[in-house]
Amino acid sequence: MYKAPVEEIAFTLKHVAGMAEAIDDGLLGDLGEDLVDAILAEAGRFATEEIAPLADIGDRQGTRLADGEVKTPDGWRDLYRNWAAGGWNGLTAPEDFGGQALPHMLNVAALEMWNSGSMAFALCPTLTMGAAEALNVHGSAALKEKYLARMVSGEWTGTMNLTEPHAGSDLGVLKARAERREDGSYRIFGQKIFITWGEHDAADNIIHLVLARLPDAPAGTRGISLFLVPKFLVNDDGSLGARNDLHCHSLEHKLGIHGSPTCTMIYGDGRFGEEKGAIGWLIGEENKGLACMFTMMNNARLAVGMQGVAICEAATQKAIAYAKERTQGRAPGWSGSGMSPIIDHPDVARMLLTMKALTQGSRAIAYACAHAIDMAHRANERRQHWQERAALLTPIAKSFATDAGVDVASLGIQVHGGMGFIEETGAARYLRDARIAPIYEGTNGIQAIDLVTRKLPLSDGRQVRGFIAELKAIAEAVRSSNLDDFGATADRVDSALADLEEATSWFLSRLAEGKSAEALSGATPYQRLFGLALTGCYLAKGGLARTSDGAGEGRIALCRFAAENLLSETAALKDRVVNGADSLAAARTILA
Repeated sequence: MYKAPVEEIAFTLKHVAGMAEAIDDGLLGDLGEDLVDAILAEAGRFATEEIAPLADIGDRQGTRLADGEVKTPDGWRDLYRNWAAGGWNGLTAPEDFGGQALPHMLNVAALEMWNSGSMAFALCPTLTMGAAEALNVHGSAALKEKYLARMVSGEWTGTMNLTEPHAGSDLGVLKARAERREDGSYRIFGQKIFITWGEHDAADNIIHLVLARLPDAPAGTRGISLFLVPKFLVNDDGSLGARNDLHCHSLEHKLGIHGSPTCTMIYGDGRFGEEKGAIGWLIGEENKGLACMFTMMNNARLAVGMQGVAICEAATQKAIAYAKERTQGRAPGWSGSGMSPIIDHPDVARMLLTMKALTQGSRAIAYACAHAIDMAHRANERRQHWQERAALLTPIAKSFATDAGVDVASLGIQVHGGMGFIEETGAARYLRDARIAPIYEGTNGIQAIDLVTRKLPLSDGRQVRGFIAELKAIAEAVRSSNLDDFGATADRVDSALADLEEATSWFLSRLAEGKSAEALSGATPYQRLFGLALTGCYLAKGGLARTSDGAGEGRIALCRFAAENLLSETAALKDRVVNGADSLAAARTILA
């Protein structure tokens, strides 16, 4: 059974990602470490004692659709309401609407624990938080007054409606349409697919954010508007009114996240209401809806990265527990009677340590991204720097952590052996759940394109070059520590950073020369190279942070393992970046 690693999460927040320094500098208001610890402890308790025990029920039962209504798995309706009653939905939301205005770092730490408990369950609050933020940033005062407080409280949930059957990542071709009405409202018509928690019984109302096109809109993404479309209309006094003209047509049958309803939504077919058309209200300006939706999508990408971290943690815990109990053969040096626990076999230990290194590296990357987001809002004198740092880290946090989630879950099955392939152990669920994360909220290939073409050129490349310089200082600090326990860590991290620096320079030069096809050929290997280099650096930073009190031996040991066993991959990745484009172009002809 999953147990929230509260101490590890707190340590990474404070001493690796930068929270302790921000608190000391007064950048997080009245927040102190005692409050941080108390929030994390209660979040961990809820995830461990209330969410995790219902995860298997959600996976086995899934969700059920009848007459347009979706029933969640047994116990999930009460679970969600208890979660909302704890105030968790409003951790970072504005105080004016009932939120607590706490740092984003705390929220992503809590999201990790919710998702480790049950990724399918945590998807509901994740979408609601994003929808509430988009409404707060771009909505009119009237819309915020009517809807935001109940979304912040979690009393009402939110969704994001982008994808259509013919329009996946290319939103410029979406066909959902909106028609103006004289009263300032709009009527929405169309079909949306893959709508997470688009219909359910856990909340009294569902607030859909829907992308649609007006009749006179420009073609492409410049002609998309964003609309707030509630399941139930809301009266002036805040009470719920008539059912809006929208419904769930079907539920997807999926590889994983079975407890999360993935809906096909129909808007405006006349099933509800005397007049066809779902009633909605404009968020932001007409034809500028994509910019509004990106407020939700950018934070959603980090939230999906946290799903990768969460799966890593839960799968690693399960694999270690099994490896300690399962006996098989006699490991080298085993002196006990009978068979030895498989954790004593070197190859099993290698797999488990790889899982732990990828988990802690992914966690640190994601938390560092959240720290940059917080600083972009709070460190006024360096706001542009932190905005760019958050932009640079977001695609890496999303892609590296979600790829790690798949890899770690797969290794977890391997540790279990044949029993990992059997559903009763629960190891398979983590792999089934993890597999969606590299796909949605922008595939990891799209993240790589974003990283290379939009994020590396920020400030003419000064942001990424400055970041690499900061990372080099970590390697130098390891070398200066003169601690033998670090082994070859400094040299291996230096080599990884040299690979990263060379690959970065190669990309910037190719982009400057207009050779975008050549650059994009190596975008995905580069993204992994970046994530591995960051893993080595952040694990080293964690080891250094604990050496002063003598409690860092385990962290240093894991850091050394990662440096000497995982970072050698960066040289091969750099070679793929720099030399792989020609062979890719030549080989593509065989795909014709």
